Amino acid sequence: MSTRVPLSGDFVNGDVSFWYRSLGIPTAGEPLDGDREADVVIVGAGYTGLWTAYYLKRADPGLRVTVLEKEFTGYGASGRNGGWLVGELAGTPERYARTHGVDAARRLQREMFSSIDEVIAVAGKEGIDADIVKGGVTTVATNAAQDRRLRALLDHERHWGWTEEDVRLLDPAERESRLRVDGAISAIWSPHCARIQPAKLVLGLAQVVRDLGVEIFERTPVTEIAPHEARTPYGTVRARYVVRATEGFTAGLRQYHRAWLPMNSSMIVTEPLGDLWDAIGWEGCELLGDMAHYYMYAQRTADGRIAFGGRGKPYLYGSRVDDRGHTHAWTIEALWELLTGMFPAVRESKVAHAWSGVLGVPRDWCATVHVDHETGIGWAGGYTGHGVTTTNLAGRTLRDLILREDTELTALPWVDRKVRGWEVEPLRWIGVHAMYDLYRRADAREKAGLGRTSALARVADAITGR
Repeated sequence: MSTRVPLSGDFVNGDVSFWYRSLGIPTAGEPLDGDREADVVIVGAGYTGLWTAYYLKRADPGLRVTVLEKEFTGYGASGRNGGWLVGELAGTPERYARTHGVDAARRLQREMFSSIDEVIAVAGKEGIDADIVKGGVTTVATNAAQDRRLRALLDHERHWGWTEEDVRLLDPAERESRLRVDGAISAIWSPHCARIQPAKLVLGLAQVVRDLGVEIFERTPVTEIAPHEARTPYGTVRARYVVRATEGFTAGLRQYHRAWLPMNSSMIVTEPLGDLWDAIGWEGCELLGDMAHYYMYAQRTADGRIAFGGRGKPYLYGSRVDDRGHTHAWTIEALWELLTGMFPAVRESKVAHAWSGVLGVPRDWCATVHVDHETGIGWAGGYTGHGVTTTNLAGRTLRDLILREDTELTALPWVDRKVRGWEVEPLRWIGVHAMYDLYRRADAREKAGLGRTSALARVADAITGR
């Protein structure tokens, strides 16, 4: 590790995430012990699978619901993410509007906003303490090109129905009173975001669904999903419905290898900052993002640290997954430089933990939810980094689809989207790495004084269809 990054004496690289480290890494439970029958079997014990199980059992307590998990509950992105319960869509409203119209795309956006409050309400009702603070989200621009994009983003959101109450431009005084980002020249703020501790939410939700009678078998990899069957080395679960809730690990299932790209995202977390907060502010605990192409995301944790994330090394050849969470030294250095560039006072602190995880990216960058009643196979995912909120909407939508209820949720434009798979290798690897290399170069040019969005970023968007 470069000496440019000061590491705490108990620094950890990988081991799932700081969120789990702070609670204690759980011991995986018992695996499946033979063939089984169920009404619904869910593959994956992350947010999607657990929310689906929760809403199904709340709607019909008599349903036999079984969840199969390769590792332990919340091992994947649900236990590693940045803790953003945010209302942004996965993908663009334009793409949803192409198939269902403008009003439908706007309804989907409103459902995303409502889903934030739904998660908070369920956590309160079920006694899940996940360090939730609904402080909104601040997005900053730190150069002229970013400022132009930020103002264009605000206009775009106004066009799609975001009112002044949904998002607004901060004047300089309010921007500085919220949190003092070095070099910030403009910022917008939206109330539609809450901070969470991801592992607390997923573990709390798992306990709730167990109490409702859901069986969760851990250390049980699903090797194949077939009509009405989930097959494992320890037995087959036969059910009316099989729900694939595997997000970034979907490529590990042979028949879905090119459905969603496993995109890597990485995080670092500081030691508790103590008196350094006086120079930073951030008393409202809002989430923080920026307008760079190679963007970052951050939160102020409940114990007074900064958890700071970005893309790092974005993709492994062949859609492989480094599931232990080990993070490359280059990525840790890049995140530290970004963090201390925004908050110079943090240079007096150290990095306590670094980790990585994968998110699922469809070819059109838009999330989908689907149930085929003939085969019984359903799925939800492709959240492109917005899964903490979208999984809740997915769980409620899957409930309605499985129970064959026509509701406002089943009419939303992300239901039954048809998306082609990703290209074969080496085209996937070349395309993704070219995209992020171009984004890094574009950010460097804009930071050096280019007053408009770099053409390199537009090329990157064109390569991958973002």
